[in-house]
Amino acid sequence: MTGTDPSATVPGARLPLSQVQADADESDLQVSLRELAALVSDSQGLPDVLSHVAMFAVRAIPGAEGAGVTLLSTDQLTRVEGLAASHPFVAEIDEIQYMVLNEGPCITAALERRTVRSGSLGGEKMWPRFGPRVGRLGVHSALSLPLLVSDRAVGAINVYARSKDAFDDHAAELGELFATPAAVAVHNAQILAQAQALAAQLQSALSSRPIIDQAIGILRGRTGGSAEEALSKLRAMSQADHVKLVEVAQHIVDEAVRRARARHSQA
Repeated sequence: MTGTDPSATVPGARLPLSQVQADADESDLQVSLRELAALVSDSQGLPDVLSHVAMFAVRAIPGAEGAGVTLLSTDQLTRVEGLAASHPFVAEIDEIQYMVLNEGPCITAALERRTVRSGSLGGEKMWPRFGPRVGRLGVHSALSLPLLVSDRAVGAINVYARSKDAFDDHAAELGELFATPAAVAVHNAQILAQAQALAAQLQSALSSRPIIDQAIGILRGRTGGSAEEALSKLRAMSQADHVKLVEVAQHIVDEAVRRARARHSQA
């Protein structure tokens, strides 16, 4: 007599509960990935990108109650350049991790470039200070996923839940599928932000140069010295007064104009 597989289904029959849940998880992941792709094409600012990635991660990863995204410095993995959280309790946890203890799942995930998780933070030996402290806040599960670009960690996604053992292998697998394109989105936003900052610096330098040149000319007229000597004097004044070089130059130019007008009015 041939046995019947209890998990098998026939046309018109209901799917097993586990299959229904798996299909729902897959659907949530696909929605999050589509929104992530739209986020990249919108070219939003870096803080907005980090915030959206955190929110998308909550939906993409089964069991997640909150998520945070950490952006690390391109030249120093231990320096945090950006933080975003989907919920206030996540922001509190990540502040403990980075600003207070410098210990926790995200730091491990980024430094070791691997997924890490814990289902009982209160007794977690990997993070003997972080785990118990977060456990006392009522958060017991964590899943951290490195954001890898060309095998280099640019940050990490931290996912938290209040219940114990909230993240199984299935959750970790979906998290890794989400983390791959999320890393590209975060890294592109970081590069764009750096390019915009550089452009602003260059624009500031271009607008500042004429003022500095005018101040150099004024100082040379007063002292008869060279351009290099006048620039050195400007720099010394800037350092002594703890103000920007262009502000010192602007003051010299404004004062020269004021004196010229005063002489003209007395003539």
